[in-house]
Amino acid sequence: MQKSRPASRRKRRTYILVFLAPAVIVYTVFMIIPLIDSLRLSFFTITPDNKEVFNGIKNYVTLLTDPQFAPAFANALGNNIKFFIVHMVVQNSIGLLLAALLASPGRGRGIYRTLIFMPTVLSVVIIGFIWQLILNPLWGVSEGILKSIGLGALYKPWLGLEPTALLTLSLISVWQFVGIPMLLFFVALIGIPEELIEAARVDGSGSWGIFWRVKFPLILPTVGIVGILTFVGNFNAFDLIYTVKGALAGPNFASDIMGTLFYRAFFGFQLQMGSPTMGATVATMMFLIILAGVMVYLFAWQRRVQSYEL
Repeated sequence: MQKSRPASRRKRRTYILVFLAPAVIVYTVFMIIPLIDSLRLSFFTITPDNKEVFNGIKNYVTLLTDPQFAPAFANALGNNIKFFIVHMVVQNSIGLLLAALLASPGRGRGIYRTLIFMPTVLSVVIIGFIWQLILNPLWGVSEGILKSIGLGALYKPWLGLEPTALLTLSLISVWQFVGIPMLLFFVALIGIPEELIEAARVDGSGSWGIFWRVKFPLILPTVGIVGILTFVGNFNAFDLIYTVKGALAGPNFASDIMGTLFYRAFFGFQLQMGSPTMGATVATMMFLIILAGVMVYLFAWQRRVQSYEL
């Protein structure tokens, strides 16, 4: 029996290697290598004869100080932060509320979960096109719906106004992806032992007290996961804004975020030529911002939750 244990361990390691190798190879080829190459390219410039010349940190200095790039970068970063805050506050709060309602006893919960989650699986192109039709001031149905309930005076071409374009796009994105935090919170809530809830009821706690004093502290790890997923997803966002407002993220760059700025820096727009090195610099800044957020989650939130659980 002792001789067979090393053989079984080697066999198990072989199985692990065989099953993990395809995923590791695909991830390395399509994620790790392009990321490393983008980081490398951000320290170079391309000469007119198409040769790469080491440039140090000059691309980053240009991005942060040059009149052509610095205002656009500051605007895109500020808009991205607003985009994230709307998702963090509105999307995750609604997701938690829906999860709490669906985790309570009742009929038809599976149908409601499916209906709420359904927009998440739809193409962003379809979502953008549908909402453009709904909000269109010429033939959209939103104005008629507001008039039918006596709120017609509130209607505006929200996608065409600078103060409301980004908020409108953020709420469209919230509508599409609210099913993801809802599902994660729902799974965490139904995993709470029923004995703890019964003990809280015996102590005289109501439904509201049970949720905030018993359930919510137990799902704090899930809250952190949802928060960091929201952060990473929003700072990688691009497709919805590009679909609805194009690469210029109008009006007047009011809905511009890091993803659309990267697209313009890399491929160019109108009379501005694209620059792969400046595009790589913007992409690297996006990576560093996301990395900073992940580090805050790992070393601040996660450790605090672990100490709370202990």
